[in-house]
Amino acid sequence: MSALVNAIVMLGMLVVVPAGLRLTELRELDRIRRLWPLFAAPGAVALWLPRGTTATVLACCYALGAVLLALHAPRRAARGQDLDPAGIALLTALVTPAVAATALVAERAGHELFGFDLGILALTVPHFHFAGFAAALIAGLVCRVADGPAGRFAALSVPLGTLLVLAGYFVGDWAELVGAVVLTAGMWTVGLLTRRLGHADGRDRTTRLLLLTSAAVLVATMLLALSWALGEATGLPHPTLTWMAATHGLGNALGFALCSLLAWRRIRTEDPLRTEAPHLTGGRTA
Repeated sequence: MSALVNAIVMLGMLVVVPAGLRLTELRELDRIRRLWPLFAAPGAVALWLPRGTTATVLACCYALGAVLLALHAPRRAARGQDLDPAGIALLTALVTPAVAATALVAERAGHELFGFDLGILALTVPHFHFAGFAAALIAGLVCRVADGPAGRFAALSVPLGTLLVLAGYFVGDWAELVGAVVLTAGMWTVGLLTRRLGHADGRDRTTRLLLLTSAAVLVATMLLALSWALGEATGLPHPTLTWMAATHGLGNALGFALCSLLAWRRIRTEDPLRTEAPHLTGGRTA
């Protein structure tokens, strides 16, 4: 499981975060996006080293980049920006890599942060790259296109669900189950709206396939997340963490996050459909 989780985390660090930042089309994020490989590369190396000083120092390099990214969120909020549902999803995306990086530093140092064992800390890292950063970012993009009740619900419930799952780590399994329910509702709404985008007139075959794949994958992966959270809270039989990493984790990383980001990148560059891809932070087209 360790090798698989590390590979998933590397995908998040080296591909998903910079690709997602590019999709925001925010000029103020250009510098951190260009510098991101300088932070992400040491973090990726830290994953494969034995726990200890060297791995911790390299993880701290990644944490520095994640904190610099997260600092953009309060600055934008203080200026009154991104206070609509899609904007809140964007702010969530900017902050969540810092949560993942904090867990990474603690795990590489062999420190059971807040009493969580090292295995849980290790799984927190991919969770907040994909259920945090990627999911919130894509929910915001979908909300801008589908500017209606469903889109706004997706953009708000994904960040809320992510926050509740994080709170559940401290409160207990039942609180985490509530967070999983909210997050699943939001992600399934994202999947529904993504499916509609995939069937839009004029959509090219590759983009349609990517969108429909990401929507279909969410049905299965979030059902697994629900079954795991329910089992943890009630004691009912549920998948093991190893099985969750190989199914839920891998599916969300490749089937949802990567396919969605590739699809949105194509939407951004397709002239006939440019009007369907508004800027993440406003209603104007990109």
